[in-house]
Amino acid sequence: MSGENNINAVRPGKDLKFRDWRQVLYVGLGTAALLLIPLFGRFPWSAGDFIVMGALLFSAGLAYVLISRRSNSLSYRAAVGLAVGAGFLLTWINLAVGIIGSEDNPANLLYVLVLLTEIAGAVIARFRPRGMSNALYATALAQMLVPFAALIFWRSALDEPPGITGIFLLNAFFAGLFWLSGILFRKAGQMVTPAGL
Repeated sequence: MSGENNINAVRPGKDLKFRDWRQVLYVGLGTAALLLIPLFGRFPWSAGDFIVMGALLFSAGLAYVLISRRSNSLSYRAAVGLAVGAGFLLTWINLAVGIIGSEDNPANLLYVLVLLTEIAGAVIARFRPRGMSNALYATALAQMLVPFAALIFWRSALDEPPGITGIFLLNAFFAGLFWLSGILFRKAGQMVTPAGL
C-alpha cells in the first residue's frame, strides 16, 4: 500500500468504542457553548426546547466524532460531516416549524423514514466508504420521495407555506446534501485498496 493510500485508507480495525473520553467531553462542552447563544440571546425557548436542542447537538457531534475517526481521509471526514449536518438540520427544522405545513402535520413524520434510511444504511455498510456512498444515495432518494408521498396523501398540507414549490425545493436541497455526501464517500472509497476493505 502506498503512503498516500495508507494515510487515506479506512482503518478496518477501528471499532466504535471511545478510548479517549476527552472527545466526549469536548462534544459536551461544545454543546453547552452553543446552547449559550439562545440563552444569552433571550430566545423564547422553553426548558424542553433547550433539552431537545442539547440532545440534537450532542448526538450530532458524537456521531461525527465516532464515525469520522474511522478514516484519515479528508473526503471521508467531509462526507461524514455533511451527512450528519444534513440530518441534524433536517431534524431541527422539522421539529421547530415543520417542512410540510406546521410541525404538527403528520406528513412530517415521513422524514423519520429518511433518517432511518441514513442510519440503517450506515450500519449495514459498516461505515465503509463505498457502502456509505450507496446509503447516502438511498437517503437522497428517500428525501425526494417525501414530497411526492405528501402530494398523494396530504395534498392540502402542501398549500400551506412554503407551498408546493417551496417544499420541493427544500427537499431537493437536503437531497443534494445527502447526494454530495455520497459522492465524497465514493471518492474516499476509491482511495482504499482492496486490502483496506
